[in-house]
Amino acid sequence: MNLPNRLARETSPYLLQHAHNPVDWYAWGEEALQAARREDKPILVSIGYAACHWCHVMERESFEDADTARFMNERFINIKIDREERPDLDHIYMDAVQAMTGSGGWPLNVFLTPEGKPFYGGTYFPPRPAYNRSSWREVLAGVFAAFSDRRAEVEQQADNLTRHVATTGSFGIGEGRESTDPVFRPETMNQIRDALLASADKQEGGFGGAPKFPQTFSIRFLLHHYYFTRDIAALDHACLCLDKMIRGGIYDQLGGGFARYSTDREWLVPHFEKMLYDNALLIITLCEAYQLTQSRLYKAAIGETIDFVTRELASPDGGFYSSLDADSEGIEGKYYIWDKAEIDLVLGKDAALFCATYGVTAEGNWEGDNILTRPEERELDLEEERTLNEAKARLLARRSQRVRPALDDKILLGWNALMNIACSKAFAALGDDRYRQLAVANMRFLRERFKGEGVHYYYHAYKGAASVPAFLDDYATLVSALVHLQEITGDGGYLMEARDISREVIGHFSEAETGFFFYTHDGQKDILLRKREIYDGATPSGNSMMASNLLYLGIVFDEADWIGRAGRMASALHRAVTGYPGSFGVWATIFQAFTYSIPEVVITGHRPENARKEFLAHLIPYRVLQSSQEENTQFPLLRDKPAGQDPMIFVCKDHACQVPVNDVVAAIRLVENVYKFSG
Repeated sequence: MNLPNRLARETSPYLLQHAHNPVDWYAWGEEALQAARREDKPILVSIGYAACHWCHVMERESFEDADTARFMNERFINIKIDREERPDLDHIYMDAVQAMTGSGGWPLNVFLTPEGKPFYGGTYFPPRPAYNRSSWREVLAGVFAAFSDRRAEVEQQADNLTRHVATTGSFGIGEGRESTDPVFRPETMNQIRDALLASADKQEGGFGGAPKFPQTFSIRFLLHHYYFTRDIAALDHACLCLDKMIRGGIYDQLGGGFARYSTDREWLVPHFEKMLYDNALLIITLCEAYQLTQSRLYKAAIGETIDFVTRELASPDGGFYSSLDADSEGIEGKYYIWDKAEIDLVLGKDAALFCATYGVTAEGNWEGDNILTRPEERELDLEEERTLNEAKARLLARRSQRVRPALDDKILLGWNALMNIACSKAFAALGDDRYRQLAVANMRFLRERFKGEGVHYYYHAYKGAASVPAFLDDYATLVSALVHLQEITGDGGYLMEARDISREVIGHFSEAETGFFFYTHDGQKDILLRKREIYDGATPSGNSMMASNLLYLGIVFDEADWIGRAGRMASALHRAVTGYPGSFGVWATIFQAFTYSIPEVVITGHRPENARKEFLAHLIPYRVLQSSQEENTQFPLLRDKPAGQDPMIFVCKDHACQVPVNDVVAAIRLVENVYKFSG
């Protein structure tokens, strides 16, 4: 094994994977940037993450090769970045590579001037020319020759790219309007629905062709659209997406949880890595689908996925780890696939029922082996269900004896906050108090381990110690998690903290010219430029989450400026949201909130928790909910609400309330009759 390089001092599992490469890697920081300026060398920035399959491939092929490493060390300052630890840097340099090549992905390899400006880049490069790609050595030689022989041209390219990257977050932003603008109307919602269904795969679910990602934001829009309009086509496709994923190979039929995406149209062959954020977002979506349909399939998937997270991604002190690798023993998916003979050996007489249910054959369905699926819905009696559950437990125990995929055990604030929301949603949908306890314990952990001061008001990552100032999406998702926790606990302290964090974001992330928010804090100095992120990609954009937060908290605290700002942010994206709803899915649900009005629901009484729990079981896509045993003058919605012995439920709009009722069913009917359009 090679001697350790500088990355041995880091805590990121991804960086530590490269700590024994012969490449003289630096972590991102002033040491590397000063070396580049002092030695007047181009910088290679190589970005990936611990669960990235092709990152591992390129490491084995190129970064572990002594001759390649020698060439890199002599001619470049080489920097390794964990994209999950430094998403701010990944956003900047990914935009640059996409501008140059028209595509992006990981590993991301981008070349910079000594001043940190990008001038060339790409993704995976093979060790020898293949796939219509130059070899990594050819790329290195060509880049160094250009930097040495055509320096002025390189500098001009870098300046042009930097200016381009600075404007990429402006796509779709038009002139802002107040939230009363006609853009928020049912016809616009129908336009978004039509655009989503036009790209829908009506046979296999999802949107578009392979590869297929879950696209939970689009599914949630369709679920919400059905709630408001009873448009059965919207509900049918949302459920088709979820049904096909749960029955496909993207879902772990033994252990629960979803892989990142499917490589094929049928959801059969996943990219086997499991990410915390994907599973959180799918739990949230499944909870809403269950509230509408009461489907046993969705209830089971919610429970099994939370079980997976708590079994394999939970830290002992209340946090959630980031991901599981796609590979084990250097082979993608090896941990999860099965040979029929092994199943027959483990299950004996029960193998026939299991194989028939989960599509197992001697020939296999992927490269001679079997990815477990549920290819068809089978009617099972109670004895068959018991047999299958026991068989799954035996096979799961057998699988646990295999070499496990590597765990990325860093803990990220934003991803944990998403999982916290998922736990709150699961408690709301299913009423299982374990999920509420899980959310409360996780929030306690986040407050204790991530809280700081000043520019470090919160941190982004934790692995033994907190590091890296928190980014916009960390704060935005944390605020949303606090809002959801208040709803399921009745603890107004969560709302007070959500308000305080929102004020921090407004003070230090705002872009005065547009009303949107920058991705980074105004005190962060180690980046080329401050970017604005508005797309809803694999996770919600910080801007869409903050718009939703400002709308909710603006109602709770009677902050008209916050409500107006949320409306202007959303309406400024009218063309983008209606034209490309798949890329602006969270924004689309905010459009629904403004279009169909926002009920304000207050539950009071000596013991409001029973009525609160019953109310939470119903899906109302956007509403403000507070419950309290006593009048609380800190919250305008709770003022002047009597707190007698029996629960009283007030349904209000703009702080004007209907006559209170003491029955949840009656309150739900009030919400639906007063605030919901019929389509």
